[in-house]
Amino acid sequence: MAFLGVEQSLTGRAWIGPDLATERAAETLAQHTQLPRPICQILARMGVAPDSADSYLNPTLRDLMPDPRSLRDMESAASRILAAVRGRQHIAIFADYDVDGGSSAALLITWLREVGATAPTLYVPDRIDEGYGPNDAAMAQLARAHDLIICVDCGTLSHGPIAAAQGADVIVLDHHLGGETLPDAYAVVNPNRQDEDGALAHLCAAAVVFLALVEAGRQMRASGQTGPDLMAMLDLVGLATVADVAPLTGVNRAFVRQGLKIMARRDRTGLVALADIAGLDTAPTPYHLGYLLGPRINAGGRIGQADLGARLLGTTDPHEAAALAERLNTLNAERRDIEAKVRAEAIAQCEARGSDGALAWAAGPGWHPGVVGIVASRVKEATNRPSIVIGIEDGIGKGSGRSVSGIDLGAPIQRLAAEGLLIKGGGHKMAAGLTVEESKIDAAMARLSELLAKQGADALGPADLRLDGALMPGAATVELLDQIDAAGPFGAGTPAPRYAFPGMRILNARRVGETHLKVTFGEAGGTRMDAIAFGAFDTALGPELMDHGGASFHLAGRVEINTFRGRQSVQLRLEDAARA
Repeated sequence: MAFLGVEQSLTGRAWIGPDLATERAAETLAQHTQLPRPICQILARMGVAPDSADSYLNPTLRDLMPDPRSLRDMESAASRILAAVRGRQHIAIFADYDVDGGSSAALLITWLREVGATAPTLYVPDRIDEGYGPNDAAMAQLARAHDLIICVDCGTLSHGPIAAAQGADVIVLDHHLGGETLPDAYAVVNPNRQDEDGALAHLCAAAVVFLALVEAGRQMRASGQTGPDLMAMLDLVGLATVADVAPLTGVNRAFVRQGLKIMARRDRTGLVALADIAGLDTAPTPYHLGYLLGPRINAGGRIGQADLGARLLGTTDPHEAAALAERLNTLNAERRDIEAKVRAEAIAQCEARGSDGALAWAAGPGWHPGVVGIVASRVKEATNRPSIVIGIEDGIGKGSGRSVSGIDLGAPIQRLAAEGLLIKGGGHKMAAGLTVEESKIDAAMARLSELLAKQGADALGPADLRLDGALMPGAATVELLDQIDAAGPFGAGTPAPRYAFPGMRILNARRVGETHLKVTFGEAGGTRMDAIAFGAFDTALGPELMDHGGASFHLAGRVEINTFRGRQSVQLRLEDAARA
């Protein structure tokens, strides 16, 4: 039965509350642990047993840290990096242009600086001119002046470009899905190699780089040397883990939890400059990493100079950091404008094709390749389908895809490339990229839809809104939020709890910007509470609540702390509503 009887909300979703088994598990947890009920409800939803509650609430790297040597080629990769340091060899870092690639590069730059190595060369390919990953010309050029090239967040499928790096050793530190064969590199460290067991498949590239540095530190200690403080670098790992939408399970939870603590110390020059220009005046949360800092770091790779993000994260010069942060902030504003236009056109195409297939896709001439990934995410959210968005230029389409839980997008994309329908393509389960001839787009998307249908993507309905229970405004306190946060961090794989506020009166509603809605609501004669609904006027949510006519509504979303001029209050991040 739908929660509060909501079978179709204002956004077309059914509301699903906790089932009886989850409620019973929460009660058992409360009895055995004496923890507050809200925490027990979250732990029950995550399947945490009473005897595991303490370790889940307090994840530590000591308990969760994997042995880096469990990954193939790890020992030889770390050994080769150390040999380059000791031999004062010239090192180049070839990085992807997103947050994960930039964080991975910054990790290596920071570590190499602290061990006194020769300053490395940073190379980030231009998204439009060069595309994703190593290319023959760039690798050949780097090999002429460097002894070692380290590819981060890319390289696992780059057979030709790595072969072109004549005269230099190449190490790949990556997490993207591997093919049946590996490039002829000195070492390929990747938890998603086909000959790995998948135990660490959830790691982002920055986490793989961190493990390589852990192994390098072990080898240094074995030879009587002391390495840098790696714990101080976990801010970069946490940032990349959240921004790359890696699931916050296992060691990833510890990476993010510890990374947020490190970031709150404001020791990294570039992140301090970016946080200040973004108006972040509180301790960072996963939300800030994913929606405030991450998009700005990505902006350089999307529509500007590709290496800006990595340079910002790696610099120790406050003046350079301030200039880079300012430039990225400006580019991010430009990116939002470009994205809005492409998003409107892409969603219109998808609506015209209908929403009953296994794939939502759109393609258009002149669509900026730097925003197609973001737009694919928006299409996925709107359709609850795996989504592909392709920008076409000179007869070639460059696209990006995003998937939904339970549907692997990366493997079918690789299969299309093997079948000749794509020029190239790759990625992982939840995200992928592709290049395709314009004349083959229709055939490629039809074939991809067929492959996704075999996974059940065509049977997906509208995404239900899953709620952890009901609250009243008077019970939504800062103290409650502190209790809920103890069960975090929340993100991919561990969604933040959502609550319904039943039978609320809309006391005030006003439009904010073009698409957002600010609401004050409450119960008759009771406590008032504020809510913000981003993008509300892209759906029926905004118009219905603005024109409420005195009706009562069930409101649903995430409860969060809002800090304004040093004062804290609780607000609802409103995601859905239904007439009561």
